[in-house]
Amino acid sequence: MVAGWLTGTVGPVLLAAVLIGTGSGLGLANEALLFLSLTVAAALLGGFLPALASAVVGSVLLNYFFAPPLRAWAVAEPVDVLTLVVFVKVGLSVAALVDAAARRTQQAARLHAEADTLSFLASSLARGEAELPALLEHVRETFAIESVALLERSEGRKRWVCADAVGPVPAARPEDADMEVPAGEGLVLTLRGRTLPSGDRRVLGAYAAQAAVALERRRLRAEAEQARRLEEANRLRTALLAAVSHDVRTPLAAIKASVTSLRADDIAWSEEDEAELLAAVEEGADRLAHLVGNLLDMSRLHTGTVVPLIVEIDLDEVVPPALKGVPEDAVILDIPEGLPMVAADVGLLERVVANVVENAVKHSPPGQAVLLSASVLDDCVELRTVDRGPGVPDSLKEEIFEPFQRDADATRGNGVGLGLAVARGFAEAQGGTLTAEGTPGGGLTMVLTLRTPPGRRPVGTGHSTKATS
Repeated sequence: MVAGWLTGTVGPVLLAAVLIGTGSGLGLANEALLFLSLTVAAALLGGFLPALASAVVGSVLLNYFFAPPLRAWAVAEPVDVLTLVVFVKVGLSVAALVDAAARRTQQAARLHAEADTLSFLASSLARGEAELPALLEHVRETFAIESVALLERSEGRKRWVCADAVGPVPAARPEDADMEVPAGEGLVLTLRGRTLPSGDRRVLGAYAAQAAVALERRRLRAEAEQARRLEEANRLRTALLAAVSHDVRTPLAAIKASVTSLRADDIAWSEEDEAELLAAVEEGADRLAHLVGNLLDMSRLHTGTVVPLIVEIDLDEVVPPALKGVPEDAVILDIPEGLPMVAADVGLLERVVANVVENAVKHSPPGQAVLLSASVLDDCVELRTVDRGPGVPDSLKEEIFEPFQRDADATRGNGVGLGLAVARGFAEAQGGTLTAEGTPGGGLTMVLTLRTPPGRRPVGTGHSTKATS
């Protein structure tokens, strides 16, 4: 705009000075064409008003300095009068046409930009990609403003609350903004930095509507996540009650029956009978202690309070103590000599091995031992627990690691369903993994993968030795 006004006002004066100084003598018609070119340039640069000023200034200069008699306002020749009149009319006509063309070009560019923006908003809405912060940032970049905020009336309708904002110092109230656009009931999109022309309001309205949709989608996702967590908590609570009621009642009933029998005054028990009843009490107490231990471990995993102490461990230091809870002839060890050490927590690793082996022994056929073997795989050590039990369908191989999955446990026997969940949680806490595979010929293989310490990468597995636990 400034360039247009300079061309329309200063340009004719400079042109007149050049023509007078050079004494060109081009003639009034040619000189009028030169001034007309400045009018066209002013119209292109600044629009109609600078072009109008150029035509007026040019006609005055032509009349005074170039139309005979020179330096007088009178015009001697009728043809010169006609030249001046035609100059003014043509200048104004050209200015009007150029200005109209420029306006149409600007309008077309604005409409094209609006179409691109609306297409972006529509596609983002269809794909569900319009996150509120990204959308507000897009508004800020598109219109080159300082900050954008989506404000919402509080539940009491007494004050405004910022749902989201981008940019420095966003408006806290609609009154603080340079521009505001309604975005729905109780919602306002506010802009700070400058006031936009009215032609941008339609696009801003589309942005505001999209911002309201993005806010609603975010809330729905939050509500869905909360509902999912509540549903998961209810499911776990129900499963816990169902599982614990069985796994607690059974050993308690055995303990109660044994103690009641021992305290009976009308029966004289032999030493063998008393030992058997006391063994039943001890077994029931051990089962309850194991259940409580698993529940506490699962609670630690859920609350994130498991902090492993990672050290270099030889599997020979961990595996034998982990097998104390199973019969001696129930497990066959196949651990090579010279196996590299692993990076793990001694206590957690022992619990992982114990839970996995106890699960395998529980579901193995009578007289069929569980194979516990170790091998090197890249920079890790694999500990595989192989049983020949009923196995688990592929669709349930992940579910058996979820706590209280009694439906999945049905294929593997009864139980509260915590042993494998705790084992996987402890394995992952040490940086390892625990997965389930099918055993060729039938059964289930648990694969525990452990990292080797940095700087102690395996170079070989040595020779295999077999032993019975």
